[in-house]
Formats: sequence, structure tokens, C-alpha cells
Amino acid sequence: MSRRLLLPFAILLIGFAGVGIGTFMTISKQAGAPVASIGGPFRLQSSNGGELTDADFKGRPFLVFFGYTHCPDICPTELFQLSQMLKAAGTDKPLKVLFITVDPERDTAPVLKQYLASFDSRIVGLTGTPAQIDAVEKEYRVYARKAPSADGKGYAMDHTAIIYLMDKQGQFVSAFDVERPPLVAAEELETYL
Repeated sequence: MSRRLLLPFAILLIGFAGVGIGTFMTISKQAGAPVASIGGPFRLQSSNGGELTDADFKGRPFLVFFGYTHCPDICPTELFQLSQMLKAAGTDKPLKVLFITVDPERDTAPVLKQYLASFDSRIVGLTGTPAQIDAVEKEYRVYARKAPSADGKGYAMDHTAIIYLMDKQGQFVSAFDVERPPLVAAEELETYL
């Protein structure tokens, strides 16, 4: 391709990237620093009974992970690593992890409670109607869709597998890495207490 053709293509590509970044970021009016527009209000059913809202978690940092109970590998692995991190942090720390289902048709509150019994008790399952879950997925920029099985008798869920670190005000900080020693991950999370 000639240089004359490459320049307009490069400018177009940079323009598209800028539009994409612009829709993902908002500018903080207070500090003037870019703040990711991830997260937002929700009201969902808890695996521990009752309803929980985003306001219930303000005042302390928390982690959010989207998944489902029929997940064959990624979800149980991430929940195990989160449990190891919480154990390393100690039981005296006011840390919470929200496990929000992307499969509300199968993941009722009792199903989530039974599933999460294998993990740290500070991991709380949240579910709701399909409309409620869709709204939360949009707030967190989560991709989730049904993937029918080859035999047509069931389905899996393709979904985003990011752990979101939210600060005391419920604002997104960054993706949280649990692919490291549990104590190292716990120490980072504790810096937000």
C-alpha cells in the first residue's frame, strides 16, 4: 500500500480508537482525571436472602465478578482464587466479593447459595430477573450470551471474566488480578480500606 493511502487509513483508525475510548471513559469534573464509566446502581436478590443494592457496599472496597453456577472451569477457578485471597487477608477485614450471575434462568438465590457454600463466606451471590441482570451487565460493560450445546439440550454462557475492583464510593478502580500469590492480592485490596 502506498504512503498516500496509508495516511488516511491511519487517521481513520486513530479516529475510531478515540471514539471507542471516549465512550468508555468519562472526565471527572472534580479532579479532571479520566474515570472509567463502569458500575452503577443495582437492586438484586442475595444468595443469603433478601435484596442487596449497590449502596449496601459503599464505605468499603469490594470486588465484582460475573459468572454462573454451571460454568465448567473459569468461574470455579476464579472463585477459588478469590477465596484464597480472602483467607490470606484474614477474617477481620471487611472485604466482600459479589458474584453476579449471567444466567438468571438457572441461578436462583437458593442455587447460588448452595454453589457458593464451597467458597469463602464473604462471596455473596446476586441474581434477579433477566431484565435486572441485563441492566447490571450494561452498567459493568459485561458481555454475556447463551451458547447452545451441540446436542441442543442445554447451553453454556459465554461471558466477560473480569474481576472489577470498586472503591469505597462504589467507583471502578481497575480490573483486579487474582493470578498471583493470595497474600499479594490481599495486600493490594487492603490498601483501599
